[in-house]
Amino acid sequence: MEVVTRMITDRPVVIFSRSSCCMSHTIKTLISGFGANPTVYELDEIQNGQQIERELQEMGCKPSVPSVFIGQKLIGGPNQVMTLQVTNQLVPLLIRAGAIWI
Repeated sequence: MEVVTRMITDRPVVIFSRSSCCMSHTIKTLISGFGANPTVYELDEIQNGQQIERELQEMGCKPSVPSVFIGQKLIGGPNQVMTLQVTNQLVPLLIRAGAIWI
């Protein structure tokens, strides 16, 4: 978890993704659509991607991608993010994290 913790430090929104994953693309598009500029790590394109994926699974991310952190807090995967969206909780969370300003 040490590597993941370093990667999310001081970043309002971090998405761990795979370039070929359609759900990852959907979540990135949703969050970016609000004006946020998430830090995205494509695990299939970075050298230590497998190690990071194992750490995400140890943190409870199943499946491991997409995994979303907002305000350095693990939100979860697409189901959790979409639940926040449909219950009108995603935008306030992004605002509190400093990812967007309205």
